[in-house]
Amino acid sequence: MGEQDPSDRLRGDFPKEMKENGTASFSQFSSSVRAMVRIRQKYQAIKKRRLEIAAATTAAQSLTSPRSISPKVFTFENLHDPIYSNPASPRKRKKKRKLRVLYPSSSLRAVPTKERSRAKNCLYLLCIIVFLQVYNAIENLDDHVLKYDLDGLEKTLKREVFGQQEVAESLLSHLHDYLSTYVHNKPLVLSLHGPTGVGKSHVGRLLAQHFRSVVGEDLVMQYFVLHHCPTDDDIPQCTKSLDSHVSEMVTQAEEVEKIPVFIFDEVEHMPRELLDRLQDLIHPKNNNEYLNAIYILISNLGHEDITKFVLHNSSIAVSGRLSLSQELSPWLRSYLQRYHMLFLEAELLPFMLLEKSHIMDCFMDEMSREGFYPDRSHVERLAEELSYYIVGEREFSHTGCRQVVAKVNLL
Repeated sequence: MGEQDPSDRLRGDFPKEMKENGTASFSQFSSSVRAMVRIRQKYQAIKKRRLEIAAATTAAQSLTSPRSISPKVFTFENLHDPIYSNPASPRKRKKKRKLRVLYPSSSLRAVPTKERSRAKNCLYLLCIIVFLQVYNAIENLDDHVLKYDLDGLEKTLKREVFGQQEVAESLLSHLHDYLSTYVHNKPLVLSLHGPTGVGKSHVGRLLAQHFRSVVGEDLVMQYFVLHHCPTDDDIPQCTKSLDSHVSEMVTQAEEVEKIPVFIFDEVEHMPRELLDRLQDLIHPKNNNEYLNAIYILISNLGHEDITKFVLHNSSIAVSGRLSLSQELSPWLRSYLQRYHMLFLEAELLPFMLLEKSHIMDCFMDEMSREGFYPDRSHVERLAEELSYYIVGEREFSHTGCRQVVAKVNLL
């Protein structure tokens, strides 16, 4: 064998082993290049499809909301969406199922215990304290009223006043409300009105006797105008005397923490100067001790119209009584305010006419007091001697019980 020619080497005549190694390396290189090309083509295709999807979505949003110009931000949220899905249709969100807690059948469920708030105990304690305070206040009011013995006054009025049940109830109601407390913002003014003989002055005497027994002689004043101030020349002196007397009584009542009572009878005869001074006493401006007082005014002002009203409205009577406080009080108030401003804030208590049965009760009571046996037939005979207004089947006395005492004295 001779040596190989160099020209043969240039023509690529390499040994067989070298040719085989070169072929293997070229095939590996070409396969890698082809894989890279395929990956690049696939990436370009995916990128192109994503751009088309984004363009279609932007066009759809511009049709639905033309004012929306917010830029589209690229995210990886739609990578797993199907490629051929309709971009305009909204995606259906899958509802998450609530997982049910299953307890084993062999075990018992633990019931949650309610925690008791400590604030409830404080609330219960506060309610108990408020209840005790209110109860104590009510008891104190009752104790203050008990000092004036209004129950005894009620029994006295029922026993000795005839045909004026409505007036008696209203009088006791006003007294009870006012005497329940000691401190007041104004005095209590009660004005008793009615014709002659219906019991106005008698009620005034009963009130004076009762309050003298419970608050003392010094805290009750019973003022008769024709007796304490008989002539016009005495008016200046009467005015000063009344002012000083009322001042002394309210000062003394303030010291002992009691309420004084002033009873003025025959107010229709009271001169204008006395009425003005009495108005100043009833409506004080500076002195607080004048606020705790009871003023009772007795007069027959408006008695003619009261009589007419009772006679014209006797058909609406209920159990022998008329609702004078509801029907008559508005007119009577306007009349009294025109007479004098003293009656501006007074509580009006109009007395009605007495019927024949009430006159007979007056005769029986007076005869018992004088020691006569109250024979029914004799009482009827005495009652027949008086004059009456006859309205239907009812008879109302002209003078009430005023002539009863004189008739009994003649027996």
